[in-house]
Amino acid sequence: MHPVEALFVPLGRALRNRRPDEALSLAEDPAFATSTRLALTSPSFADGEVIPAKHCGPLIGANISPALEWSAVPAETADLLLVMEDLDIPGGTPGLHTVVAFAPTRGGLAEGALRTDDPRVRFLPTRFGRAQYAGPRPLPGHGPHRYRFHLYALDAVVDLGQVAGTSQLPAAVDGHVLASGTLLGTRTT
Repeated sequence: MHPVEALFVPLGRALRNRRPDEALSLAEDPAFATSTRLALTSPSFADGEVIPAKHCGPLIGANISPALEWSAVPAETADLLLVMEDLDIPGGTPGLHTVVAFAPTRGGLAEGALRTDDPRVRFLPTRFGRAQYAGPRPLPGHGPHRYRFHLYALDAVVDLGQVAGTSQLPAAVDGHVLASGTLLGTRTT
């Protein structure tokens, strides 16, 4: 454990029993509802397994986005939206780490593809103002955290530049979600 992390262990332990209501996850918002499923996987970790350190945030890893693979998207897909959220952040709602949109690609994204210097990807700032891939970084001492990656196939391009914040994201995609898939990873510090 990094010495800076050790300073936060008492706080993490004090908040250990504080977890958000999973029903408040973005995935539960009616705007994202669809009955068509995509298979979402990663060659770096299986569903429910530990996310490797290199895909984690500062003091744990290099903050490199994992490779992701998915099944065929519907033919009318115009855009893909990827969201990564922490389902166990000690707060009222799950914490959004990454919100990014990009043109449909066949089968997946390569490791490290979610970079701010790539004009093909469009990030929405999260609640900490980060418009980038922000890998898992649980509060030290808080216990295991579950990180859910959501992939949405949309029938229209979402202009994240016109979305005022993450709370406005459901309105921006409402009526446009064709299919979705999820992948769950874990991390503990």
